[in-house]
Amino acid sequence: MNPEDVAAQMQRVLYEVKKVVVGQDQFLERVLIAMLAQGHLLVEGVPGLAKTQTVKTLALVLQGAFRRIQFTPDLLPADLVGTRVFNQKTGEFSTALGPVFTNLLLADEINRAPAKVQSALLEVMQERQVTIAGETHRVAQPFLVMATQNPIETEGTYPLPEAQIDRFMMKVVVGYPSEEEEFVIVERVTGEWPQVQPVLGSDELAALQRACRQSFVEPALIQYAVKLVAATRHPGKHGLAELAPQISFGASPRASIHLIEGARALALLRGRDYVLPEDVIELVPDVLRHRLVLSYQALAEGVTADALIASLLRKIRAPATPLAARRGAHAGSNGTAAPLQ
Repeated sequence: MNPEDVAAQMQRVLYEVKKVVVGQDQFLERVLIAMLAQGHLLVEGVPGLAKTQTVKTLALVLQGAFRRIQFTPDLLPADLVGTRVFNQKTGEFSTALGPVFTNLLLADEINRAPAKVQSALLEVMQERQVTIAGETHRVAQPFLVMATQNPIETEGTYPLPEAQIDRFMMKVVVGYPSEEEEFVIVERVTGEWPQVQPVLGSDELAALQRACRQSFVEPALIQYAVKLVAATRHPGKHGLAELAPQISFGASPRASIHLIEGARALALLRGRDYVLPEDVIELVPDVLRHRLVLSYQALAEGVTADALIASLLRKIRAPATPLAARRGAHAGSNGTAAPLQ
């Protein structure tokens, strides 16, 4: 599939979504990257920033099913994945599938649910399937979990297990809109609600996902991604000994994998079928920030994961533009295309 055609299709998707969602350009781009790379997204932001509306609108544009689950402390695994139901008339049990059987699942305030619910969601995210009474049921494709966390309220919340946090491809921090954007939001919400048009079907999206996995990645860029992630585990070996007391645990190999998969998707969004160093660099904070376990010293000193990641990027330099990418540019590819707007 021609990378320019893929970029044009995703621009159409973005155009329809932005009929409803104002601003949040980086957030929307990360959602599209997660869709193309078949990853899951963890979103942190205060209430009222259109997180739910974004996923709901995207489901309409992609002609997919959308479900929203409000996580609460009394939520049970059966409320999530489904359960066996006894029919008194027939005297038989049947399986009632839960809300995870959808295309786009919004897990609202995911850190309010206890460990049993988190473990039930973990299987769905990783295996794309659910086991109920020994019977396995596969979820629909495409399948994307977008989970939200409220950074303000911490009472009645449960820390997400490290194993589950690691399953999220990226963590995106969503901020407040500018005054100009908020004016447009108020004007749009209090006026006539815009109508969005479907752009892609499931088969078309699956074809785009296959095209994403075929994008070329120079081995030097894979080595760069691996070196960045390894530096979070052993900072001293990479000339970052000052960071060692501030990181209790570094990122897992999933971070390296997600860096490359996300960079492929970002390159495709920008009309290229090959990855450039800036594609990897741009995604490093989103891929690593939720995977670093900070030490008590770092927390006491107010050091953030983003600050540590910035130090990594300053110390570990990206390789030069790969030769294959330069050949693609000479062949007429728009290798320096602007990001989606």
